Amino acid sequence: MVDESIKRSRAGIRAVALSLAVLGVAAAAQVVLFLATNSVALLADLIHNFGDALTAVPLGIAFALRSDRAERGAGLFVVAAIFISACVAGVEAVRRLIDPAPPDHLAALAIAGVIGYAGNYLAAVIRTRAGRNLDSPALIADGNHARADAYVSLAVVASAAVVAHGAPMADPLIGLAITAVILRITWQSWRTVRGEHH
Repeated sequence: MVDESIKRSRAGIRAVALSLAVLGVAAAAQVVLFLATNSVALLADLIHNFGDALTAVPLGIAFALRSDRAERGAGLFVVAAIFISACVAGVEAVRRLIDPAPPDHLAALAIAGVIGYAGNYLAAVIRTRAGRNLDSPALIADGNHARADAYVSLAVVASAAVVAHGAPMADPLIGLAITAVILRITWQSWRTVRGEHH
C-alpha cells in the first residue's frame, strides 16, 4: 500500500512538471519570435510566461515536502506573482500610451501570441484539473495564473490585428483591458488560496 500523502505528492509534482514543460516550450518559441519582431507587447508576454513558469518551483517543493503550510505559502506566492504580472502589463500599457511604438513583423507577432495562448491555456487546464482532484487551492490559483497569462498572449494577437489595421493606439488600450482582467483573476485566486484557512 502506498500512503495517500505520497500519492498526492507524486500527482502534484507530475502536474507541476508537465505544465512547466509546456510553458518552457512555448516561451522558447516566443523568444525566437521576439528577436524577429522586437515587440514590447511580446516582451511583456514573455515576462509573464517566464514568471508563470517560476511559480511552479515553490509549488513543486511544497508537494515534495508534503506540507500543507508550504503549499499555502506557495499559493500566496502565486497570487503575488499574478499581481506583479498585472502591474508589469499595466505599466507597459501606460508607457505605450505616452510613447507609442508600433511593433514590426505583425504576422510573426500574431503567431507568438497564439503560441503563448496555447501554452498557457494547456498549462492552466493541467494545473486546475490536478488542483481540483488533489483539493489544492494553491494549484488551482496557479491554474488561474496560467489562464491570466493566456489572456495576455491573446492580447498580443489582438494588438497585431489592430496595428495592422492602422490603429496603433489600440495596442496599449488592449494592454490596459488585459491588466483589468489579470487584476480580477488576482482577486479570485486570493480568495481561493485564503479559503484554505477556513
